[in-house]
Amino acid sequence: MIEVEIDTGSGFCFGVVNAIHSAEEELYDTDELYCLGDIVHNSLEVERLKALGLHTINHDELGRLHNKKVLLRAHGEPPSTYRLAKDNGITIIDATCPVVLRLQKKIQKHYKETKGQHTQLVIYGKKGHAEVNGLVGQTKGSAIVIEKMEDLDKLDFSRNIILFSQTTKSLDGFSAIVEAIGQRVDANVKFEFYDTICRQVANRLPGVKTFAAAHDWIYFVAGEKSSNGKMLFEECLKANSNSVFISHADEIKTPLPASVHQVGVCGATSTPKWLMEEVAERIKELNIIHRKLETK
Repeated sequence: MIEVEIDTGSGFCFGVVNAIHSAEEELYDTDELYCLGDIVHNSLEVERLKALGLHTINHDELGRLHNKKVLLRAHGEPPSTYRLAKDNGITIIDATCPVVLRLQKKIQKHYKETKGQHTQLVIYGKKGHAEVNGLVGQTKGSAIVIEKMEDLDKLDFSRNIILFSQTTKSLDGFSAIVEAIGQRVDANVKFEFYDTICRQVANRLPGVKTFAAAHDWIYFVAGEKSSNGKMLFEECLKANSNSVFISHADEIKTPLPASVHQVGVCGATSTPKWLMEEVAERIKELNIIHRKLETK
């Protein structure tokens, strides 16, 4: 007999839940609402909201939009976006995650306090990511983005450094960056660092590893654009080599080997519960019926 379990720790984080709730609340009263970028890195959820009237636009399209309502997703935006919206008579529905918003304010505060002092503001994060773009925007584009160890060569270790982190980065990765900078800075240099990683996201790592190790087979469900999904899947794979990354239920084409009895379904902070439930149903549909036929 095959058993299928959905990880209760997987699914939307608070910031995504809040953004989607904000969109649904607005769409209850109107059939036209714009969102700057995909509201969540999951194409199926984007399509669901599109059917309700949510139109996804990019920054170029925002510049041509006037007198409309635009939702800002959980990732946050730089100050320039708010200025443009004001100039174009756009009403902002701000669904920036509170954790991201606090980080934006912290970076902006340090930027103002250290301006002209040759202090380097550094962000550990993925270059070009929507959240990181919003954070760099708080410094008028002057912050240095560090994505990996090799990027540390961008820094001047004879000048003061203040380090922050994208909220969805791993704690281990951040700790390694802190240690590497600490070893390279000159003795008289002031090095400050702020652990600004969201614990709701960071705590998913040990949880997903434990969940993956407890099952014979894992289906990890996430959108292909999800950075968080890629990171969590890597951890899944380390804990259980029988881990498969999928984005929707119909990617599962064949029954699992007869040796598989415990199947786990988990996902990213951008994976809706309803999608994981669809995947679980697909597994049962293919495998339980198949095994019943085999025993006849």
